[in-house]
Amino acid sequence: MSRFLSSLIPAAFVLIWASGFAAARYVAPYAEPLAFVAVRLALVALVLAGLALVLRARWPRSAAGWGDGMVAGVLMQGIYVAGVFWSVHRGLPSGIAALVGSLQPLLTAAVSQPLLGERVTPRRWAGIGLGFIGAGLVLGPKLGAVDAAGIPPDALAVSLAAMLAMTAGTLWQKRRGAGADLVANACLQFVGGTAFAIPLALVAGETNLTLSLPLGLGMAWSVLVNSVGGILLLLALIRRGAVAGVASLLFLVPPVSAVIAYLMFGETLTPVQIAGMAVAAAGVGLASGPPTGARR
Repeated sequence: MSRFLSSLIPAAFVLIWASGFAAARYVAPYAEPLAFVAVRLALVALVLAGLALVLRARWPRSAAGWGDGMVAGVLMQGIYVAGVFWSVHRGLPSGIAALVGSLQPLLTAAVSQPLLGERVTPRRWAGIGLGFIGAGLVLGPKLGAVDAAGIPPDALAVSLAAMLAMTAGTLWQKRRGAGADLVANACLQFVGGTAFAIPLALVAGETNLTLSLPLGLGMAWSVLVNSVGGILLLLALIRRGAVAGVASLLFLVPPVSAVIAYLMFGETLTPVQIAGMAVAAAGVGLASGPPTGARR
């Protein structure tokens, strides 16, 4: 039974991660992006702190251990989440933002061997390539409707920076936080992310939140499911697998996001997108095999 439940973790992670894009779209009319991110991260840090106390989580015994968790949080929660929200709010088409995010597994695979000693096998490279093609097919109809001249260069640059930060945070977590308590480490990540996001929102002058039922529902989902559930699953996946294989799961985010948008917002699904979902799934299946050649 435990093996069966363990096999469901990647699927649950992809579903939860993809739901974050729908939640962001759902609350957009009621909150400025950086204000929403700052409040969301702070609430998640509080929830995880309470969970850590209840579970008697093992906190790091050194200042370096606390710092490692917060550095990962600044990269994976602060810069990445705030960067994606800000760039889309500033006019970057969601298809372009998703395509930029799909570059992360390619970059992670390229640098995981020199930085972590993880050998990326030809099979894994083939899976990563298939995953990228599949994600591109899913995003194709959206990209075709985008006028390249209308893409804001500053928003595109921030989106790229967010992708680089997420990649760096994933590698940092694998290298420095592999043995840390999952709940305590997740809490420290969101403390670090909050410490970055609140000053950023204040400096940018984005502090407006319109109290409403949709905002409350979107915030609750983002905090309890997308953030608390998502980060605990991600840390568990990073701990037990090669980062290139874990990152390849992100190729399934555009297909799952497209299905969620179809169900929630009535967006269309073309035959090309459906074929892309199958190609992306096949690629992730190839790329997510057991790690080989990692240094001990």
